[in-house]
Amino acid sequence: MEAHGRAELTVPLIAARAGVTPSTIYRRWGDLADLLADVAMERMRPEGEPADTGTVKGDLRAWAEQYLDEMSSEIGLAMMRDVLSGRSSGDVPAPCRCAEFTASQIAVIVDRGIARKQAVPEVDAVMDVVVAPIIYRLLFGPVPPTQRHVRALVDACMAGAVKKKAAAATPA
Repeated sequence: MEAHGRAELTVPLIAARAGVTPSTIYRRWGDLADLLADVAMERMRPEGEPADTGTVKGDLRAWAEQYLDEMSSEIGLAMMRDVLSGRSSGDVPAPCRCAEFTASQIAVIVDRGIARKQAVPEVDAVMDVVVAPIIYRLLFGPVPPTQRHVRALVDACMAGAVKKKAAAATPA
């Protein structure tokens, strides 16, 4: 894609670069939008665990600030638009897979907090109170969110945090 502008990108061009026929691409993805959505999904997959700052609030702030940086970049915005323009990949719609990736990162932070006996928010609360406003403002808002706004979202989410007991290990 780097060799050609995005507007010039076609399935035949991608097929030629991959050494396959265009029909191979069409059978697998259906159209260019689904192919680009699938590529974007793979690029959005987290490469590691979120930073461990020692506190749930610190971890969520560090994660949310990084998330904003990544999603607000030209590449991040293009990936989100590609994911939204693709219909689906397999049985799970692409936007749901994005949410799964994001929720899994948040779950790591929540699980760490539980292990430390700290108050934690629900994963869904973080998705609703922190992640959703970031995505909405980046894609549809008149003004993109700032790091300050993201910190305020994390603070608001943490206001509802509660201490939970770690789940007991299941005997084998």
